[in-house]
Amino acid sequence: MNLLFLTYQGDMAGSTNSIAYLSKGLAERGHRVVLGCRKESLLYQLVADSKVIRYPMTFKSKWNKESLQQIKKAVEKFDIQLINAQSSKDRYLSIFAKWKYKLPIKIIHTRRQTPKSVGGFLQNWFYVKGTGKIVTVSEQLKNTFIQKGIPAEHLHVIYNGIPKAKYKQYSEEKVAALRQKFGLKSSDIVIGSISRLKKQEQIIRALPYLDEKIKVLFAGFEAGIFNKLIAELNIKNEIIYAGKIDGKEIMNYYPLLDLKILPSTMDGFGLALVEAMGMGVPVIGTRYEGIIDVLDAQRNGLWFEDGNIEELVAKIKQALYDKAIRKRLIANGLQAAHEHFTLEETILNYECLFKGLLGG
Repeated sequence: MNLLFLTYQGDMAGSTNSIAYLSKGLAERGHRVVLGCRKESLLYQLVADSKVIRYPMTFKSKWNKESLQQIKKAVEKFDIQLINAQSSKDRYLSIFAKWKYKLPIKIIHTRRQTPKSVGGFLQNWFYVKGTGKIVTVSEQLKNTFIQKGIPAEHLHVIYNGIPKAKYKQYSEEKVAALRQKFGLKSSDIVIGSISRLKKQEQIIRALPYLDEKIKVLFAGFEAGIFNKLIAELNIKNEIIYAGKIDGKEIMNYYPLLDLKILPSTMDGFGLALVEAMGMGVPVIGTRYEGIIDVLDAQRNGLWFEDGNIEELVAKIKQALYDKAIRKRLIANGLQAAHEHFTLEETILNYECLFKGLLGG
């Protein structure tokens, strides 16, 4: 198959990694995969030295003439059969380009987060009329789209997955060096979040009800961002800001944690939870969208209602101190990450969907 993936985003985010994983995986399976994205984006760098063909694009607006022509040229140059558009601007552009230039292609939209741009009659008609299918990355996200008016039969669920090699991107030496850097002893209890900024202040608000000896590690955003709140609450726990970290180093941070918490209300899936689970770290997440699917009725991790600090505190205590629950979370998390939420499964599901739409 000849495939064109489009995204105007492609910067630091779980979705960027997912697109990189998928495009490289399909290319490795012998398909011609072209990735249309901004040349200055992180995604453009992530697929360098792979079989993916990088195609620089501008994405100036949802109906920009230059961008439409770029899509047309890519379709003709690489004999594209199917476009998989990932973000708002490219979702519009892919459909407009197909209609304007009468391109003989199929279009798939992949939706990775709670929709902000869907729900009106005209827009729903546009998305359904212009695509062969809309992929959502979780069942919960699919249900949200159904509630917004997208027909259930037009939606198809494919979970994100992580390549097995990702779990080998750490070393005991680097982990030991980080422990020394942050002053962590083997006897310390460390909770935290390795993620972009996603309502992690809820972790800070839980600390007054937890042991002051528990340390908190934040990685993925600017240092000092919660200092005002920490002072207001008179927090005694040690707070460690690791700052923004290189994606290639992220797996060295999970072994530092006794518990990973993702208090997010923006994740359509929750790839960071799967990463932690795959490293044998128990997880807690908000009872929200795709996080619900990942945590599987709290078999693989615990959840709390967004804003319910009392419930978050109770779940932290269970994950840290209840030996039976902790053992179950670790075992089920490892199994889910290494057997269910795998890149291999994701690639096969996309491949099957694409072939079905193309009549293969």
